[in-house]
Amino acid sequence: MLPASTYRLQIRPSFDLDAAAAVVPYLADLGVGWVYLSPLLKATTGSDHGYDVVDSSLVDPARGGGEALDRFVAAAHDAGLGVLVDIVPNHMGVSIPRENPWWWDYLRLGEASVRAAAFDVDRALDDGRVRLPVLGAPLAEVIGEITVDPTPAPDAPDGFVRYYDHELPLAPGSLEGLEPDDVAAVLDRQHYELRFWRDEAALLNYRRFFAVTTLAAVRVEDPRVFDDAHVEILRWVREGLVDGLRVDHPDGLRDPGGYLARLAEVTNGLPVWVEKILERGEELPSWWHTVGTTGYDALGEIERVLVDPAGRAGLDALDAQLRIETGLPPAPSWGELIHGTKREIADTIQASEVARLVRLLPTPIPGARDALAELLALFPTYRSYLPAGRAWLDEAAEAASAARPDLAEAIAALVPLLADGSSELAQRFQQTTGPVMAKGVEDTAFYRFTRLGSLTEVGGDPSEFALDVAGFHAAFARRHASWPHSLTALSTHDTKRGEDVRARLDVLSEIPERWAETLDALREIATTGHGPFDALLWQAVIGAWPASAERLHAYVEKAAREAGEATSWLEVNEDFERRMHAVVDAAFGPARPLVESFVAEIAAAGYSNGLSAKVLQLAGPGIPDVYQGSELWEQSLVDPDNRRHVDFAARAATLARLDEGLVPPVDQGAAAKLLVVSRALRLRRDRPHLFTRYTPVTVTGAAAEHAVAFDRGGAIAVATRLPVGLAARGGWGDATLLHPAGAVQDELTGRVFDTEPIPLAELLATYPVALLTPVALAAPRA
Repeated sequence: MLPASTYRLQIRPSFDLDAAAAVVPYLADLGVGWVYLSPLLKATTGSDHGYDVVDSSLVDPARGGGEALDRFVAAAHDAGLGVLVDIVPNHMGVSIPRENPWWWDYLRLGEASVRAAAFDVDRALDDGRVRLPVLGAPLAEVIGEITVDPTPAPDAPDGFVRYYDHELPLAPGSLEGLEPDDVAAVLDRQHYELRFWRDEAALLNYRRFFAVTTLAAVRVEDPRVFDDAHVEILRWVREGLVDGLRVDHPDGLRDPGGYLARLAEVTNGLPVWVEKILERGEELPSWWHTVGTTGYDALGEIERVLVDPAGRAGLDALDAQLRIETGLPPAPSWGELIHGTKREIADTIQASEVARLVRLLPTPIPGARDALAELLALFPTYRSYLPAGRAWLDEAAEAASAARPDLAEAIAALVPLLADGSSELAQRFQQTTGPVMAKGVEDTAFYRFTRLGSLTEVGGDPSEFALDVAGFHAAFARRHASWPHSLTALSTHDTKRGEDVRARLDVLSEIPERWAETLDALREIATTGHGPFDALLWQAVIGAWPASAERLHAYVEKAAREAGEATSWLEVNEDFERRMHAVVDAAFGPARPLVESFVAEIAAAGYSNGLSAKVLQLAGPGIPDVYQGSELWEQSLVDPDNRRHVDFAARAATLARLDEGLVPPVDQGAAAKLLVVSRALRLRRDRPHLFTRYTPVTVTGAAAEHAVAFDRGGAIAVATRLPVGLAARGGWGDATLLHPAGAVQDELTGRVFDTEPIPLAELLATYPVALLTPVALAAPRA
């Protein structure tokens, strides 16, 4: 049995499993099918996200522990809700080594450790000693700050090495013939090597998650490691505590398809969804044992049908003008931009992985390091799955040879080696393309390409500016035909902006000249001196308003440092950052009247977009996932902002008022969105026979392009697009919805329409969306 929908809860110390159990009645009332939980295994102390697992053998006590999981599952199952849990096979948290028994044992015993096979360390370097970049300066400069403590402990019988907050185990025999104050000699006897933190990018010798040195990659391709890493997860499966699993970042694994096959085998085919980001035109591997993705592909399609293609030229012109005014060169194309940002990543934070690839070459190839970096920078997808995806390697090779003719000979020599899926070189290359893509595109280029922030979202391709209605229908029909049980998402813990921030920003595509005028006025009040970043910053203010100054200060710091143009995480430009924080302060000072007047001007259109996006997602093909709290306006920014406290009591109270007959206005109170979410989720749960196909529904009339409508096999969804343009033309006019269903009822308003066709001016008189069901065919409600 698969869910009608899912609802994601972020389980953390401040909202543990017992707190989650307490909201189960509300989720059941909302219409949710399954509850979808963030990672539950024991994580690093203080972790708010849970992706830094330190012990795979138990549920995190800080999140409630195993008994709390039992209580939560009992509550969910008693309420008729399934349970989906996020798992993290690619890496483990090692920021506090002593908290991770596997890592601690490996640091203490090296290759003699029973956990040596678990971690992906290049044992050809430094005799396999793990390089730990924890020092504040080169070792010679800080050795006096390192202490050796011979006091034994159960998990460190030979004592400890300490450097400020860092505590590491001594190897057996470390002090034979030495005194504790002979620190350099003692360190030479360890299975790890202490390094300056700035050396990590170039000299690290273990694979990590993207650029996070405190997340060490795990070799689940090793059968024993797989078994040990899944011992608690498989207990959940055996005992019926979980109904499905979500696999985090499968592209980081040596063999994602093999991993999923093994997982299907040991879970007896439990439903599994994968966090797989698909590039435009890319298909989810058909041979994977998975129900589908976590839904970023649907997010991009929904977003783009709400963007006005006519606004592209105006926003491009605004970006060009901002660059001229602030002394920046003309903007590169999207392809040129990500070629450059991905190459930066390959040359910097992924340099150690590129060096490892070079060491794996069977014979030296002149220029290999440069050529590998160029191939990584031009690889068109997250990765290949050889032999599948060989064409992407050839495409990258052709592009790299054209961009760098001086490397053509080296590239030609590398391609056959990288195409041999049985070789470690090719396998590691496939594991490296993903981090280069993620860090180069999502975490760098997305913060530099600032014309329209709603397009720079996880899984999105900003070079695809908009989708027309026909293109949208084609995409949704493909999903229904190919992956009908894939999740669909609008907001997640990883999205750069909440769905209703994007919905408001989409309005700018309809009014590029008005936005340019407003941005110019805002920049007269406060500017960073970097025009495109000003556009990004002021869009964040406008999109998230009313947001607190604290939230916006945190956002702009992350955005500017991720962009890496005027400042960065490694090289902080204090002057620039003072100016950018001054812009945020101005938004709450002299610029506030202008901010509030412009938000008031576009708010109604933003709400319309938000409701349209939601009904398209909830009624569309796939299994809709609702991110915690997003049943009201979701105006979060990038993490950790999107993990803020959710007021479930307030949502439950509003839902009760709706069930008592409240017909809410479309306003900042957001009850209208809760109405849409609850009615759509309940409909999918209670009357699944109305969601069995996907057929575009025809709309006629002069304003037809402003509507998107489809029939799911009885349930018909209707949504407004480009609301500013619709208002400018005087509304729906003669636009009508052609449908064959006879009398239908709008689940949102309760109104019955028994005419064919239905005038849209009547159908959408209360809300910009409708969800119609056939009156004659309605099944008894559960």
